Amino acid sequence: MIGAAAILASIALTPATASAEETIELNMATPWSGGHWLEIGANSYAKIVEQITDGRVKINVFPAGTLGPALKVTETVQMGIADMGHAWGGYDWSVDRTSALFGGWPGGPNPEEYMMWLYNGNGLALWKEWRDDVFDVVAIPCGVTETEIFMHAHKPVRTPEDLQGLKLRTSSAWAEIAPKLGASTVVLPGSEVFSALERKVVDAIEWGGPGGNLQEGFDKIAPYMMMPGLHSPSAVHDCIFNKAAWERIPEKDQKLLELAGKMTMLETYLGYAKMDIAAYQQMKESSPAEIVLVEDSLVKAVGEASDEWAEEQAANNAWFKKVYEDQAAFLDSISGLSEFRFAPGSR
Repeated sequence: MIGAAAILASIALTPATASAEETIELNMATPWSGGHWLEIGANSYAKIVEQITDGRVKINVFPAGTLGPALKVTETVQMGIADMGHAWGGYDWSVDRTSALFGGWPGGPNPEEYMMWLYNGNGLALWKEWRDDVFDVVAIPCGVTETEIFMHAHKPVRTPEDLQGLKLRTSSAWAEIAPKLGASTVVLPGSEVFSALERKVVDAIEWGGPGGNLQEGFDKIAPYMMMPGLHSPSAVHDCIFNKAAWERIPEKDQKLLELAGKMTMLETYLGYAKMDIAAYQQMKESSPAEIVLVEDSLVKAVGEASDEWAEEQAANNAWFKKVYEDQAAFLDSISGLSEFRFAPGSR
């Protein structure tokens, strides 16, 4: 674990490789057409980078589809079409299912646990090594997301039986786990989610937490919203860099970009929580949709199906096995937290 003080101390001893006057501009591709993941996530990282590098590194943030396909940010960065991207590993699951373990999955950590695994455990080192080995990009985790709303739907979902035949828009690991419970899944980019739900092309969708979903207006077009987010207790975004673009950055500023990622983790954790608390209260008071809490039988069924899926992936994917076993071991190692600490919002 490298703390902020150690990073700053090493920066002071690192000779500059570019003049103080030189500004490096980086174009960032994102999968977000708007909303809080663009504003609180990608834009926050860009602002922090510009601030702590005294303007030596400037990141131009582009919305989805501007520099490449919304679901192909990693590929856009690999090819050098964009210098960097604000990425979500779940969109890369078709290349390597290990992405779900970093991007968030039903059996994965909540926001606090993700940050602990990254910075107190082996998560950060594994993430960097995996991104380099599989995708040939430099990766910096730069945002932890909220627990999502389980789904907005045209019919209530409380039990495993309610998933039978449900046509669900989703992505990443849940797209393969939900069918084990009888659902039919389809992956759509964010720009198509609202219309698909509104026109009943799908029966249900999952997207984000209360804050983002309230902005999108999903509760206005579907009469039920299910909680809690069994499919995504949390997720992490990473800022990925084309290697040629990364090498243009002086070493001392590379270290600051790393530090900016850690700072943005806190910024997003606090920002999304604040937004979600206010939005959820508004939903309870004035949303036309009914809030449905799922039954324990569904929680158990999702957990069992998720474990089954993970074991299947680990049997055939060395990277998945390595990360899955480390993540599971870390979560087990911190189980004592529940015995002596209150969960946020539990009192």
